[in-house]
Amino acid sequence: MIILALNCGSSSVKYQLYDTNTGILLAKGALERIGFVGTFIIHQTEHQKHRLECDCANHEDAIFTVFKFLTDEEFGVISELNQINAVGHRIVHGGELFKKSVLVDDEVINAIDSLSSLAPLHNPPNLAGITAIKSLLPDVPQVAVFDTAFHQTMPPAAYLYAIPMKWYEKYGVRKYGFHGTSHLYVSRRAAKLLNKDIKDTKLISLHIGNGVSVTAVSGGKSIDTSMGFTPLDGAVMGTRSGSIDPAVVLFMIDKEGFSSEEVNTVLNKCSGVLGITGRYTDRRDIARVAKEGDRLCNLSMDIESYRLKKLIGEYYAVLGGLDAVIFTAGVGENSSIARKMVCEGLEHFGINIDNDKNEAAHSEADISKDDSPVKIFLIPTNEELVIIEDVKAILECSYNNPDFKYSFEV
Repeated sequence: MIILALNCGSSSVKYQLYDTNTGILLAKGALERIGFVGTFIIHQTEHQKHRLECDCANHEDAIFTVFKFLTDEEFGVISELNQINAVGHRIVHGGELFKKSVLVDDEVINAIDSLSSLAPLHNPPNLAGITAIKSLLPDVPQVAVFDTAFHQTMPPAAYLYAIPMKWYEKYGVRKYGFHGTSHLYVSRRAAKLLNKDIKDTKLISLHIGNGVSVTAVSGGKSIDTSMGFTPLDGAVMGTRSGSIDPAVVLFMIDKEGFSSEEVNTVLNKCSGVLGITGRYTDRRDIARVAKEGDRLCNLSMDIESYRLKKLIGEYYAVLGGLDAVIFTAGVGENSSIARKMVCEGLEHFGINIDNDKNEAAHSEADISKDDSPVKIFLIPTNEELVIIEDVKAILECSYNNPDFKYSFEV
């Protein structure tokens, strides 16, 4: 079975084409700047990598371009589009409607669309991908895989806010959590590295990229996570503030006369490490300039690592113990200084990082000291593999059977 995994953002499409019969990743890539000048695609196969300019006004154009690359005589990996047996989509927000991945039909499309008010920057482009595939490959089954689904196991004490209950009952205001496919993948990889059944593990997963979320995973299930009603809550991020006193918003509206749209822009696009440094979102730039003595860059690194330490402490308490801390995503996988700053000072929790291992690690690795009671893992995430495995499971099993339960294995 050949499965295409798609991750459609507001101006990008990331993809992987995978042959489940051979276990081979045939191709992967990303098309960036959809609808803007300078659109380009990076397309990679086992032996080649190409970067080419292209012209894509919308997501249908973008996916058509991806299809041209996949079937191209020079660097394609399939001869005809009908060789694609199914398409899986990453959908950011499933609300309380979707607790697991589902086969896409008109009812599912309408339901995802109804949730767009909860994720206005994410669900519409996710849906655009589904619509494009429906137009270009109308007979190919599609599966929706939800970022929020993994966190549907959180207890009410974790996901409900101390606000009027009618806000939850009428509008669905609650913690949903995000990056679920990433936390799912790395937690199961961690169980393998620990040589333990996932049901016997207590883990804290740190997904640190431009967006940042931390999740407490007990027995393979999410029991709490740092992102909330939207991806704005929780840790300090690239351009997002993370948790702040809600009264700050009211104070600044009073002082500056901000509209709700302006406040939303400031908190989502002008805050985080960008807000602190005034110029950087890339942690590599921040680390480099901090080393040169820049006060704000050093402060940014201190604030970000401090908040992450606090979240580890919170989730250690909730879990009642800990087997491993996991670092993943762009910063978590590539910044040894970020991992070091988060772990230093947590020795009383049994978290002991090995600085030499940490510096040398560039792929999946145990970076804890040999005698550390709590293991520290660097695990590159693979959200597309989660999508592919879910698609395969849904198509191969009778998903209409309410007793069917699929356990993702890596």
